[in-house]
This record gives sequence, structure tokens and C-alpha cells, in this order.
Amino acid sequence: MFSSLVADRVRSRVQQIGAHVARTGLTPNQLTVLGLVLNAVVAVALALGQLQLGGVLLLVAGVFDMLDGAVARATGKVTRFGGVLDSVLDRYSEALVLGGLLIWIVRADLGAVPVLLCYATIVGSLLVSYVRARAEGAGIPLTQGFFARPERIVVLAVGLLLARPVAVLWLLAIATNVTVLQRVWLVRQAARD
Repeated sequence: MFSSLVADRVRSRVQQIGAHVARTGLTPNQLTVLGLVLNAVVAVALALGQLQLGGVLLLVAGVFDMLDGAVARATGKVTRFGGVLDSVLDRYSEALVLGGLLIWIVRADLGAVPVLLCYATIVGSLLVSYVRARAEGAGIPLTQGFFARPERIVVLAVGLLLARPVAVLWLLAIATNVTVLQRVWLVRQAARD
């Protein structure tokens, strides 16, 4: 994950923005759904080959992904349903974005390797969250993992902005699946204690 210093600064800033957004009357769940819609727009841009535009929009959508929780805390509307909705729509958002990139890869006829890399990235991304959910369901808190969703969003956005989608897919395919293995190992260690 981001260093604690960076994460604390980002969290603090997002919390301040969340307090301002809360005054607009938008609910946390509305922001969650809006984040999904923005990620769908990113997917369309990527499918059409607009990689840099997709990178910019992905960063904007990433802000909305953080704002829903900040608004929930600012308004005292943190709910279990909201947490589940946020988690589920985050998975859909990630799958939509990578699906849009996959469509572009196929349309650009880049070959089988980028298709497999995109598939491995989708699977790894979903499993990173799944391992955490299963661990927490077993009563084992799990927040560690060196390549969580914020890192994946930033890395993918930078790769798109630099027009290096295949290179970034190599990184994402490896890093997401290594994170899955890391989290499984951490759960094993915690289960022994």
C-alpha cells in the first residue's frame, strides 16, 4: 500500500472534500453508483482506443471511489449495506475498466499475450478483494497487501496516460496475483496464532 504518510495525507484531504460534498445532499450510495457510471465511461473510452482520455477519467473516477466513504463518515451515514454496495460496485468498476481495455486489445489485434495479461489482471484484482472478504468472514482482519485498489488505479492510469497499456498489464498481472498469494500467506500466519 501507499506509505502511511502519503495515505494519511490523502485520507485527510479526501475527508475534507467529503465534508464539502456532503453539503450538496448527495448520499454516499449515490456517490458509489456515480463512481460506477464514471468507470463505465472510462471503459467506453478505452474500448474506443482513447487511452489517455481513459487514464484521466480513471483518476477522476478514482476520486469518486474514495468520496463515498468520506461523505458517509462526514454525515454519520456509515452503514453495513453501504459498505457492501461500495465493495460490490468497486469490483464491477474494475472489471468494466479492464473489460474496456480488453476490447481495445482485441480490436487492435495485439495478439494473445496482452489478452492473457488482461485476463490475469482481472482475476488477480477480484481475488485480492475476495481473500480479504473471506478472511474477515473468518474473523481475521486483513488490510495488508502491497497492491490494493488505490495502487492498481494509479498504476493503470499512469500506464494509460503514457500510452503503455501492455507494459502496465504485465505489472498489474504479476502484482495483483502476488498480492493474492501474500494475503493468503498472511491469513495462514494469523490463523496459526
